[in-house]
Amino acid sequence: MKQIAEFLPIAAFVAAYYLSDIYFATAVFMGAVSIQLIWYLVRREVIPTQMKFIFVIAWVFGGLTLILHDKSFIQWKPTIVNWAMALALIASHFFGQDNFIKKMLGAQMTLPDSAWTHLNFGWAFGFIISGILNLVVAFNFSEAFWVNYKLIGGIAITFSYVAIMLIYLHRNGYLEAENLQKEQQIIHEPSAKAGKEPSAKAGKEPSASLEKDSASPEKDSAALEKDSAKDRQQSRQQ
Repeated sequence: MKQIAEFLPIAAFVAAYYLSDIYFATAVFMGAVSIQLIWYLVRREVIPTQMKFIFVIAWVFGGLTLILHDKSFIQWKPTIVNWAMALALIASHFFGQDNFIKKMLGAQMTLPDSAWTHLNFGWAFGFIISGILNLVVAFNFSEAFWVNYKLIGGIAITFSYVAIMLIYLHRNGYLEAENLQKEQQIIHEPSAKAGKEPSAKAGKEPSASLEKDSASPEKDSAALEKDSAKDRQQSRQQ
């Protein structure tokens, strides 16, 4: 739901554009990201760093667009955001203990460090491509085409990146490994419980046999005493 909510300001931007023009749409977009931030504050939830960054960039580039009446600032905004995200992912690999992708998805998946590195640089490369595509569309196609691309193209690119990530995980067997690990845990739990019962029974059986073995010499000595007593009585009678 949070991922879908992130596209709501863009949807508001597109709707406002078709109601008026790009400058009105820019003002609506700035208001939408502000409402999004206020919503987190009212609910007392932690505001994601990405959302804070988008809020600042939206107001800086949106403000320049309205003040200077130059739409190129708001057209550059998606590229700046995408390239900043790519730079953050790359920097997290070299200057942090764990890269950002591992920090975000590490609780859901267990992967080797090499896989996390591939995913981190893969997403960084994807953000760089997204920034380039935005500039190509913004300055080589019509204004209306670029506005539609912001909504439809942005969603399509995001889902395509997720699909590529899943394909990578599947081909390298990481998804199967996760499933097998869960299945093994389910299988081993009942067997571990069942293994305790025989061991307890087995522990009792040897102790019982030892008691029987220790009792048998006592019976033998008693029988010998009886035999010797009988022999004495016979000898006296004679």
